[in-house]
Amino acid sequence: MARIEKRLLDPSRPRTLPKEGFSWIDRRFLREGFATRLPAPQLLLYWFLCSVADAQGLSFYSDARVTSLLKISPCTLVRSRHALIQDGLILFEYPLYQVLPLPARPWAHAATRSS
Repeated sequence: MARIEKRLLDPSRPRTLPKEGFSWIDRRFLREGFATRLPAPQLLLYWFLCSVADAQGLSFYSDARVTSLLKISPCTLVRSRHALIQDGLILFEYPLYQVLPLPARPWAHAATRSS
């Protein structure tokens, strides 16, 4: 199998870290199957929290703002948040969210859990 040579498609527009804030999603999230084990609302919430978190994984968006931005119901937000906490991906103590380092391996039970 031939290796793909990486190159900027538009060298005048490379992605750089923003001057303010910080955001990232661990590559393991996709490569090791965490993403495939989460229902869509949980995946959406997790990616949102990763995108708005600071370098320590902290953010403080209100429930009203999160539901508005993600176009989900308050019930869906609460269920998704609870599931992400149970899976060890985030912590929540009003008004703070904290995105946690990924666990050593994906959890078997998440694939069978509904949103």
